[in-house]
Order: sequence, then C-alpha cells, then structure tokens
Amino acid sequence: MAITNTGRYSVTQKYLMTRGQAINFPAEIFDPNLKKNDVYGVVIDIPMSPEILTTMVCFINGAANLYFNNGGEYSGAAQKHRNLVQVSHTLVANAGQLLPKAEKTTKFDLPTNRSHNIFLLTKGGVYKVNLPSGKIPAEEIEKRSFYVLYQRVLNELRSCQLKDAAATGINPIK
Repeated sequence: MAITNTGRYSVTQKYLMTRGQAINFPAEIFDPNLKKNDVYGVVIDIPMSPEILTTMVCFINGAANLYFNNGGEYSGAAQKHRNLVQVSHTLVANAGQLLPKAEKTTKFDLPTNRSHNIFLLTKGGVYKVNLPSGKIPAEEIEKRSFYVLYQRVLNELRSCQLKDAAATGINPIK
C-alpha cells in the first residue's frame, strides 16, 4: 500500500466500509434532542506516512477508534480506558468551534498527499475542514486548538494500545 501516482492512498474495501459507516453514523444513537449544528462525532483522516493513512473516529460519548487503510483497526479501547473517554469527549465537545471554518459536504474524498481531512458530524449534515500539511498559521486559532486536541486523543489511543499489549503479553513494537 502506498500513495498512488495520483497522490491518493491505496485502501482496502474494509477500510472504506468502516470509514463510511462512521461518517454516516446516526445522531439519534447519542441524543435525539441534539440541535441541528451540535457536533456529535468527528472523523479525521490522518496521513501517517506515504503508505499509511489512519482515520480516527471519535463520538460525543467518548468512543474513539482508529482505522487503517490496510484494513487494520484499533477499536473498543474506550470500554476499558477512562482517560481515552475523557479526551475523546473533550475533542468532540469542542469541535463546534470549527464549524464556522467548515463547509457542508456530501463528498468524503480521501486526503491527497499529507493533508488531514476533518469531518464534523451534525444532525444538520456533515461539514469538512482541511488541514494542509505543515505549520498551521497563528491566525487559525480554531484549527490549531483542534489539532492539539486530536493529537491528545491519538496519544491516549497509543497509550491504550501499549497497556492492552502489556496486559496480553504481546509486544506491539516489532
């Protein structure tokens, strides 16, 4: 798996299905009284290398999962790790700050090259914000703040992976 000559990542069918299910997850599962522009979920496509694309999915209830373009995944950690629930909930609870910077979309293209796609899930539809690779300008306060929050979730997910591996005796670093 690698970025093709069109600048797109190679992906598996499983990855596309799980990513699509996350983007289309119904708001009513969390709270039937959500307002039109309340963010209840965030789907972030994060290029990790020229070969690896990760999609992080977080919901307002604190669930957080990772899906990889090769079909791999890390899910269910929020059921065991309270710290993950807290940082994931904080990310989604603060995602509304990005809505003014986002555009409503019905197209969920994968990122090209190293840019990050952020999809904000609301009862009124899905909104997209793109973070180009590199430094986020100082005047883009909302994007910078959100980036810091989702890096915290990624760090906590990694910590959970290491704890789970230690509990099972499996070395995750090979």
